[in-house]
Amino acid sequence: MLFKNKKAGAFVAVATAAALLLTGCAGGNSDAGGESGGSEGGASITFLPKNLGNPYFDASRTGGQAAAAEFGGEFNEVGPTEATPDAQVSFINTATQQGVDAIAVAANDPQAICDALNEARDNDVKVITFDSDTNPECRDMFINQADAAGIAKAQVDMIAEQIGDEGQIAILSAAANATNQNTWIDLMLEDIEANHPNIEVVETVYGDDDDQTSFDKTAALLQTYPELKGIVSPTTVGIAAAARYLSTSDAKGEIALTGLGSPGQMREYIEDGTVTEFALWNPEELGYLTAYAANALVAGEITGAEGDTFEAGDLGSYTVGADSTVVLGEPYRFNAENIAEFDF
Repeated sequence: MLFKNKKAGAFVAVATAAALLLTGCAGGNSDAGGESGGSEGGASITFLPKNLGNPYFDASRTGGQAAAAEFGGEFNEVGPTEATPDAQVSFINTATQQGVDAIAVAANDPQAICDALNEARDNDVKVITFDSDTNPECRDMFINQADAAGIAKAQVDMIAEQIGDEGQIAILSAAANATNQNTWIDLMLEDIEANHPNIEVVETVYGDDDDQTSFDKTAALLQTYPELKGIVSPTTVGIAAAARYLSTSDAKGEIALTGLGSPGQMREYIEDGTVTEFALWNPEELGYLTAYAANALVAGEITGAEGDTFEAGDLGSYTVGADSTVVLGEPYRFNAENIAEFDF
């Protein structure tokens, strides 16, 4: 089928497969979710993203569906329309009552959904987090898209390169309680303080992974900080909204914008000069790996203990690390030289 995200050539194969699969999955998603399955034998897995209608999680759904088809499992996705922790609880409870084998959740808060997840585990449901973790005691395994320090450093390196390593920058994040965002931001601030003394982070604002809110926050940043030289947005919704604002403003080409984005959303802004470079891992691979890890847990092939190994289809073999964490790989930089090769 696909993958590995270590080299650009493999990304092309993933992008092509993602485009085909996403076309086939365009409908059938709402708060009630969508379902697909393969032949008998594999686990029944329910994916619960931060919110539906987010292109990033559309791609992770594609990977999860593809994996389930390969190992003969059943796949379902449910979720709220807004990225709030309270909205995720009812979906966890419903999946538990339905007796699914595993729940894979991108947590909107590290603690708020823990009671619901632990109740699921008490009912023999395996719980995996992906993209954004809960507290470790609330799940069996976490599928991390990349090493947090590597993600932070890539974003700091890009903004430093684009603004000449000096000047004011701001951070446009997702929700204020998003665990992955906050971890990356803390590490970014540490890196800037230690290695980039001429860069000043003037403010971190939150767009709540909502397009219009992120758009408005971008406008407010430029009005509040007339000397601003750059924005870092470690969220695919935020960076696309910020690019949309900058692309039609006087700040186009004057304010550097980077962070984490998907090529499909960002291509036009690379091509028109609004954005120079951004990064991401492949969210389809993240969903694919998550589904395979869930299936291995349900089958008893692994327990989530450090040192456990399992096979993840075309991605190959993975080893569970500390805190029951599996790391997908390193972030990849997209720019004018390579973005035409990717469709997800």
